[in-house]
Amino acid sequence: MPFDLTFENRGNFLHARVTGSNTPESVKGYMNGVRLECEKRDCFRVLIEENLEGPRFDEMEIFALISAGSADARGFFEAIAYVDAQQEFDRVKFAENVAINRGIPIAVFGSVQDAENWLRHRSEDASGEDIFRGEQD
Repeated sequence: MPFDLTFENRGNFLHARVTGSNTPESVKGYMNGVRLECEKRDCFRVLIEENLEGPRFDEMEIFALISAGSADARGFFEAIAYVDAQQEFDRVKFAENVAINRGIPIAVFGSVQDAENWLRHRSEDASGEDIFRGEQD
């Protein structure tokens, strides 16, 4: 099994937890699963807690994955909070920058609590301003 994806409704956002193998197929598969679940539940704010095992992607692989998937995500999600359980901050920050440059409303966090706080704060901001910052509060 390349990945396992579970969801928990947190009121104004979904908490998606993914485990499994760190492969391009797993990432594409779980992101498709997140998108389908958000659509099904009519909830377009999501916290993705990723805990994939295996070698990390290099910058070119990260760039290619995000570039290929950005068309489906842009304009679909209101906010994505992302936590990498492997704590590969340099690579995750690179991925965040690539995604933001493609119009994806994402922010990367070091903890689930920080990600939840950001999502809750964003849901209270009806104007939608500042959602593309990609900075931790």
